[in-house]
Amino acid sequence: MRVFRSFFVPANLLLILVLVLDASLNIASAQVKADGKEKTAMDCVPVGNWVIPGGGRITDTDVIARAARRSVVLLGEMHDNPDHHRWQLQILAALHAMHPNMVLGFEMFPRRVQKALDQWVAGELSESQFLAASDWNAVWSTDANLYLPLFHFARMNRIPMVALNIDTRLRRAVSAKGLGGIPENEREGVTAPAAPSTAYLDYLLPIYAEHERDGRKKGDAAKDDPDFRRFVESQQLWDRAMAQAIQSALDRPDRPSKPLVVGIMGSGHIKHGYGVPHQLKDLRITDVGTLLPWNSGNSCGTLIPGIADSVFGIAPALATSPEPPRQRLGIRFEMAQDGGARVLQVEKGSIADAAGIRDSDLITEAAGVPIKRLDDIVNIVKRQAPGTWLPLKLKRGGETIEIIAKFPAVPK
Repeated sequence: MRVFRSFFVPANLLLILVLVLDASLNIASAQVKADGKEKTAMDCVPVGNWVIPGGGRITDTDVIARAARRSVVLLGEMHDNPDHHRWQLQILAALHAMHPNMVLGFEMFPRRVQKALDQWVAGELSESQFLAASDWNAVWSTDANLYLPLFHFARMNRIPMVALNIDTRLRRAVSAKGLGGIPENEREGVTAPAAPSTAYLDYLLPIYAEHERDGRKKGDAAKDDPDFRRFVESQQLWDRAMAQAIQSALDRPDRPSKPLVVGIMGSGHIKHGYGVPHQLKDLRITDVGTLLPWNSGNSCGTLIPGIADSVFGIAPALATSPEPPRQRLGIRFEMAQDGGARVLQVEKGSIADAAGIRDSDLITEAAGVPIKRLDDIVNIVKRQAPGTWLPLKLKRGGETIEIIAKFPAVPK
């Protein structure tokens, strides 16, 4: 995969950069026509153009002007789509040119790593130091190169970066026990979310059905199913946490006046106003703009009024020479205070699952090397050759166990 690296210019030329990027998207993806008419899939959001759902086209100048007048702007994404992150950078450049008093909030970071974000913006950390200090590989498994242009933009312009998220363990605990089962002093300061709308429940139900338990999809469920309601509470806690962090960012004492807060997050937290916008409204923040990327070929039937303020047409991904897949153990983890990688979640069907690794195991050694830093286990797994075995030592309860993770000839 080709990695997009941003370049930066003085603030008074940022708008020119935006127009160049916008034009390049249009040139690279001319609309396909059949029998003299645009194909239906391309008709609702032409590539390189803005559309108001339920309305018509709108110029990029009008979109940015409207957004810059907001208190909060939420930019959606599919996390692993490079073009979505290029689009986000394009929007940030344009908004910053009009409203330089800005704060950027990121779903990708839990609150506990806020210090690392502050140090990065201040120029105190290198890329590798920043990714290590923010627990990137453990918290957010998506390729960091997709996000680094955004992080560098914030650093170059000294735009504060805010961690919007909560720790993975809290989300999982709420999903398992419900919010009522979590003591208030363990909720990271997140207050009770506003009740979900019926439309949000209808939206989440098919998503819940696709989740797996014991290797099988959950399938059909009713909206009053206790397990589904816990799933909803987990999603809402996520939305509420981000809304509260955005609320705090609006009142930062280090800003000369009320800043424009831009939130970078998955589109599912934005669509239809069900997620973060709903929680912001409950916090009496209603001046919120929502912008989404729209992949070419998406069904036009889903482009309904209210899904977002405006959407931008994104071209189909260009075919590229595939890179060899990286070796993956298949765990989410965090570093324990006394060393070792504490397993938060084991992916079903993964190498770790086949090896017998369980949630809450503490991996203390890999290939005979003590696990002392976040990157230790990540780098060891990356270097593992296909078809080889990796000896692991771990603690489970009061017992020390040695197991073998067997990597197939073709990485999973």
